[in-house]
Order: sequence, then structure tokens, then C-alpha cells
Amino acid sequence: MKTRFCPSPTGNMHLGNLRTALFNALLAKAEQGIFLLRIEDTDKERSEEQYNQQLMEDLQWLGLYWQEGPGIGGAAEPYYQSQRQAIYDEYYAKLEAEGLAYPCFCSEQQLAIARKVQLASSQPPRYSGTCRYLTAEQIAEKQAQGLKPTLRFRVPDNQFVEFEDLVKGKQRFNTNDLGDFIIRRTDGTAPFMYCNAVDDATMGVTYVIRGEDHLTNTPRQIMILQALKLPVAVYGHIPMIVGPDGSPLSKRHGSRSIKQLREAGFLPEGILNYLARLGHYYENPQYMNLDTLAVAFSIEKLGSSAARYDEQQLLYWQKEALLHCSVEKIWELMGPDVHKLVPAGEHLAFVNAVRPNVTFPSEALHWAKILFTELTYNETIKPLLLEAGKSFFAAAEQIVEQQGADFNLLCEGLKTQLGVKGKTLFQPLRLALTGELHGPELKQILDLLGAEKTKLRFKQASIALS
Repeated sequence: MKTRFCPSPTGNMHLGNLRTALFNALLAKAEQGIFLLRIEDTDKERSEEQYNQQLMEDLQWLGLYWQEGPGIGGAAEPYYQSQRQAIYDEYYAKLEAEGLAYPCFCSEQQLAIARKVQLASSQPPRYSGTCRYLTAEQIAEKQAQGLKPTLRFRVPDNQFVEFEDLVKGKQRFNTNDLGDFIIRRTDGTAPFMYCNAVDDATMGVTYVIRGEDHLTNTPRQIMILQALKLPVAVYGHIPMIVGPDGSPLSKRHGSRSIKQLREAGFLPEGILNYLARLGHYYENPQYMNLDTLAVAFSIEKLGSSAARYDEQQLLYWQKEALLHCSVEKIWELMGPDVHKLVPAGEHLAFVNAVRPNVTFPSEALHWAKILFTELTYNETIKPLLLEAGKSFFAAAEQIVEQQGADFNLLCEGLKTQLGVKGKTLFQPLRLALTGELHGPELKQILDLLGAEKTKLRFKQASIALS
């Protein structure tokens, strides 16, 4: 078995094309097969090396390593379409020699007018065959005029293209509805329809999982491969990812590139656990590593309904991934800004304290600033401090002076002296020590602050009420 992922380096990778890569990688891994990476960079105007490098970096960061492709090599090199023109030309020659393709001199304007007329007549827009029956003399005459033709595939009339889709079941297309299509541009380069099919066949790809937007391309690609007597892969077309409103997933739904997710502090394991379940059913609802996800992956469990993006689910799996990280790993993820603030020797205690309250590095930095820099109270919490009263904080300061920063002794002392308990005990303590209504356990807060800083914060709370 060999699967593939073949992105175009025209922008940063997003969740939709990452899910395609993931499903192909999981299928190959589940069947002990090969996951191939091919770069489809024939769009010279839009393809950029920076995007090429970024997508490979993203895949490696996610742990989706390819066994054949750029940087790895393989028997089907090269793995950049821009370097495979000689291969495409070889097969063009075969199609032309057998009369299965012909030059087309129709201009874009002529084609646009023809499409408009067809649509006005409630007909499906397809090539009308204007150049299909040009004689050798007519072709030579047009070339002598300096006209540069495209090359069109001659679609056979009155036939059906049938294939069993792994996701959508049996598919059947009437060739009369397809029309002759372009397989070579006027500059000699190969469009997607042609080079994608030829590359899959010549690279030995056996399974293709891709978006359902490619479903109508498949009969055309099958015809090309059959005409060239090349092997045809098994296809599976998965539904697109949509936003909560059912429209294609976009930035307005909160979708971000993998690069942006990485920079925001998302973990690869969380992203993979989320996407693996977006259009694929797993009986196990628990967090799984990549190997376990692959073992439980099955083509039969791919869904045929649209997969709806849910930001909250992505956040859920981010938290699950953090729970499975070691303390050292989380400390590393918190980043240099946090590292600068947390005193030497305190990083393990800090991570353990804030871990339940941290999903991203920015939140870790928030708590590092609260605990290890000067604290300021915002206006919204001062009324809550006032409810406790200056006597509360004066008593708390005195207990810490006498007993140290011991949470249990502090609570018992305040209960005995002031008769407070529950919310009237714990909320003022949290507000005075952190300026927040919610956060890490107070015992761990006191351990990190120490007696002197704890006393200062109780004094600061008293001063704030003056």
C-alpha cells in the first residue's frame, strides 16, 4: 500500500489539507505501507519556496513523516512536479500518437462565450469540440499564424466511467457530460488534472484519500490513466470541513493555519486527536498518540457527512494533550518569557501549581507575572476586597507573621479569629494574593509566594481599602 499527500506551495497549510494528509498517513501506518509526499508546484506564479518549506516543517512538527518524497528520495524521483516535465512530455507524445489528444486553438474569450451560451440554454458547460476535428493542414495553418494551442484529451462518446469510492460508494459518470478537457497549457506545462494522475500512477500510489471537491476530477483522471495503460489507484473522497453555519470553513469561523496554531501554543498531539475524529469514527473517546490513532484507523469508519469545525473541541483536545505531557515538556512549552520570571529551582512547583489553569503559553505568562512580579488590583475586585474588610487582611498578615506561609494554619487562624468559612474565607484570600477570582490551589500559591511576599500582599490589600 502507498498513500500520498500532494500539496501546492501557494500558502500555509490549514486544517482542511492537514486532515487529508493525516488520513493518508494514518492509512499507510495502519497497513504498514508507505506515506509519500509530493509537491505540486506547477503554478509558477503562486508557488513559493517559503510555503514549501513551511508545509514540510508543519508536517514534521506534527509527527507526520513521509517515507518517500523531498529530502528522503525514492525510486520515483523527482518529487517536485516542476522537475517532472520530461515525464509528462513522454505521455503527451503517446496520447497524440494514438489520436487520444488533440491541439485546441480556442481563446479564453471564445470559451467564455460558449460557456455563457450553454448556461443560458440550461446546458452543462463543457467544451463543444470546436477543434476536435481539425485536419493536419488546418492545424499547421494555425500554427503558422503563431497561435499556440492547448492540448485536449479526447473523451470517448457514449461511454460510462465507473469506480467504487471508498467513502461515497459506487460512482458512475456519462462521458457525454464531461467534454474534452485540457491536459497541457499553451506554455507546455501540465495542469492538475493530468500531472496529478500521471504522478500517482508512475509513483506507485495505490490509495488516494482526498476532498470531495475532487470527485468530478476522478472520472477524467481514470480515463487518462486507462488511455495510457497506467495503473489506477483506489479513490476515497471525504466531505469538506465546514463551519458551524454549514458553509466552507474559513477565517471567519476562527480557522487558522497550522503555523498560526503552533505559534499560539497548540500542541501537535491535540490537533491530531481532534482532526482524526473530524470525519472518522473512533470507538475509543480517550486521548491517543499517533501510533494508537493509526491502529484504530479504518476506511470503513470514514464518514460521508460534512464534518463541522468546533473550536471548543479543538480546545478540549489541547487540554487533553497537556495532561499527557511531562512537567519538563510543559515547562519547555511555556517559553522564554515565563522562564525569565520564574525563580531558579521553582519551575517544577510553578508548573504543578498552574497546570490545571493553563492551556497556552500566554496563560502561563499571565500567572508568572501574577506570582513573580508586582501585583496590582483592578477596580472590579476592590469592592470584593472591601466586603472582607481591612480586619480580615490584617489578621491574615499577622497569622503569616507568626505561623509562616502555611495554608492550613492560615485558614484555621482566620476561622478562629473572625468566624469566616467557605466563600467568605477563600475568596478574599485568593483576591488578595492573586487579584483573580479563580486560579491555582491556594496552598500552592502560598508555597510559591513564600511568607514575606504573602505578608506584603495582605498588607497591599489593606492599603487598597484605605
